Amino acid sequence: MDIRTLRYFVEVVRQQSFTRAAQTLFVTQPTISKMLKHLEEELDCTLLIREGRQLRLTDSGQAVYSRGLGILDQFRQLEAELEDIGSLKKGRLRLGIPPMVGTQMADLIRDFRRKYPGIELQIAEFGGLTVQQAVLSGELDLALTALTADTQDALTVLPVFSHPLCAVVPRAAPWLERDTVPFIELGDWPILIYNEDFALYRQLITAFQAEGINPQIAVRSGQWDFLAAMVEAGIGIAILPEPICRRLDKTRLLSLPVAPLMMWQLGLIWRRDSYLSHGAQAWITACRRHWPQPRPPVAR
Repeated sequence: MDIRTLRYFVEVVRQQSFTRAAQTLFVTQPTISKMLKHLEEELDCTLLIREGRQLRLTDSGQAVYSRGLGILDQFRQLEAELEDIGSLKKGRLRLGIPPMVGTQMADLIRDFRRKYPGIELQIAEFGGLTVQQAVLSGELDLALTALTADTQDALTVLPVFSHPLCAVVPRAAPWLERDTVPFIELGDWPILIYNEDFALYRQLITAFQAEGINPQIAVRSGQWDFLAAMVEAGIGIAILPEPICRRLDKTRLLSLPVAPLMMWQLGLIWRRDSYLSHGAQAWITACRRHWPQPRPPVAR
């Protein structure tokens, strides 16, 4: 059994389709079919059964798939170690970021690319909980995500920056005379909130539960501009980080800090005790320089 055949098999199972797997792997469907047939012959067992348009794993197939995931993860780490030994002239960095912070990363990405032009950045934009799981599974090397109390212990965390959360409301009565929005009052209004795979969603739901509030969730979305449009349409109140609020149409919308102050804290995460490529280490160093942490006061 070679690693390429194992990769083909795992991808077919993931995609539940020979055609989609072939497209993902940039090979022909007959190539995949031939390789998997050879794999079954080599192992002397049936791995997949077609049931209409569905593919079902046999018991043997389930065992090969489960073990194969671990083997491919170990092989990826081996490839990373061999690829960048001794230099940063080439390599790949798989980085996850929440969609709402892309613009805040532009300067850092520009500086990193100038310093390490041979490092290919593969950026995945998903909600914080999704990228956290992707880091744990080895699909991503690093990820920037909103930090919550339930961030996995298996992850190393480097806090990088934080911003206040604001209630986004129409520029109209009764908000024009307000400077803040008490968090407890949010239970009186329909709430527009991020999808469940965003760490900010988890942070807000936890805060509502702590106050005994049953929020009236009107809309969930993964797009901040859509949530802002829903506020303009009078559907409810959105709760967004202050940097996002700077980009809103100030002639139509107000952003008022939530009181007491609630912070949206972001951090860089990676899998604890796992190999970090030189590219990943360079990115961590770049983040420390770009967002230096305040030093603790010196005792006198």
